[in-house]
Amino acid sequence: MSVPDSVLARLPRTVQVLLLRHRELLKFGTVGAITFIIDTGIFYALKLTVLSPKPVTSKVIAVLVATLVSYLLNRDWSFRTRGGHRRHHEATLYFLISGIGVALYSAPLWVSRYVLHLQMPYTSRLVEEVADFTAGQIIGLLLGMAFRWWAFRKWVFPADQQQVGPIDPPQQDRALIR
Repeated sequence: MSVPDSVLARLPRTVQVLLLRHRELLKFGTVGAITFIIDTGIFYALKLTVLSPKPVTSKVIAVLVATLVSYLLNRDWSFRTRGGHRRHHEATLYFLISGIGVALYSAPLWVSRYVLHLQMPYTSRLVEEVADFTAGQIIGLLLGMAFRWWAFRKWVFPADQQQVGPIDPPQQDRALIR
C-alpha cells in the first residue's frame, strides 16, 4: 500500500469519500503548489538580478518554465485517467491555453506597475514589492489557475464519452472506503 493510500485509509469515511471524489482537483492543486514555488523562485531570481528593470518579462519567463513543468505533471498525474487527444495535439492545446494563462497571470502585475504606478519612484520599495507579489503571485495566479482548470478539463484532457455524470471511484479506491 502506498503512502497516500495508507494516509487515506486512516481518515474518516466521509473525508475519504470527499477526497476521492475531488482527487483530480486535489492533484491539480498539488501541481499548482509545486509550480507556484518554481514560478515564484524564478520570478524573484530574475527580478532581483538580471531583469530588475523588467519585472513583467521576469514574470513571463517564470510562468513559461512553470508551465512546462505543469504540463508534464498534469499530463502524467493529475489528468492521467482522462481521455484526451494524441500527444502532439494535446500539447498544442495545453500550451495555447497556457499562453492565455500567461496573459492572465501577467495582466495584474502590468496593471499594478504601469496603470497604477505602484513602482519606484512613485512609491517606496516596500510598496512596490508588496504590490508586485500581490498582483503577480496572488491575483494573477488565481485568475490563471481558475481559467486553466476549466480549459484543461474542457479541451485538453476531456473526459471519455462514457463518463457522464459523477465519476465512480475506481475499484481500488472503493476498497479503501470500506
